[in-house]
Amino acid sequence: MKQKTFVLLGFTTLLWTGVAFAQDPGIPALTITSAADGEQKYSLTLQILMFMTALTFLPAVVMMTTSFMRIVIVLAILRQAIGMAQTPSSQIIIGLALFLSFFVMKPVLEEIHGRAFEPYAAGEIQIKEALSRARDPMHSFMLDQTRETDLAMFADIAGASEHNSLEEIPFSLVVPAFVTSELKTAYQIGFLLFIPFLVIDLVVASVLMSMGMMMLSPMMISLPFKILLFVLVDGWSLIMGTLASSFVI
Repeated sequence: MKQKTFVLLGFTTLLWTGVAFAQDPGIPALTITSAADGEQKYSLTLQILMFMTALTFLPAVVMMTTSFMRIVIVLAILRQAIGMAQTPSSQIIIGLALFLSFFVMKPVLEEIHGRAFEPYAAGEIQIKEALSRARDPMHSFMLDQTRETDLAMFADIAGASEHNSLEEIPFSLVVPAFVTSELKTAYQIGFLLFIPFLVIDLVVASVLMSMGMMMLSPMMISLPFKILLFVLVDGWSLIMGTLASSFVI
């Protein structure tokens, strides 16, 4: 009996909703109006809806269009080179990479805030103009870090014609070229980080072999020496400073 009551109540609700939609062909909260100059103005509810939808792509945007990717890869390689698989933890590495990315991207973010967000918040420009103004600083930042060979490779794959200036290169070419260049740079830095720790592993392994201690793990013996070396050379300051200065802004 209760199930029949709930079904009847739901059917009645849907019926009244359909009648309401039939009487009112549009939802006032979701409206798009055209201004005198031809620009379209979106209602606040529709802007919030688009903003919440855009938030789902925010992690990918942060990882693939900022300095985050290079930093987090280098820190992960550093942890592997030292020989500590769980220290520092992945959460700490991601946190370090995130805040160092904020430091590196601060000039770009300030430019976006001044050129796009403040005029949009003041009602001087529409959302399309704000997005267009926010695009230019990010576009310039990515191009400054991108190798010309990577950019030319993706342009050839896409069959894109030659551009008169770098500003005309679309995001569809800049982003994959930027990601490829960042991966190359991160692995180059990681290779240089691996060398001193690899030398310590080789020395310790040779000493243990000469002493006949073949059953003793070289990693167990070399780990304290690698940590000591990293602390003595002030490794964290060197790594953070090198990563921050490796970006062209």
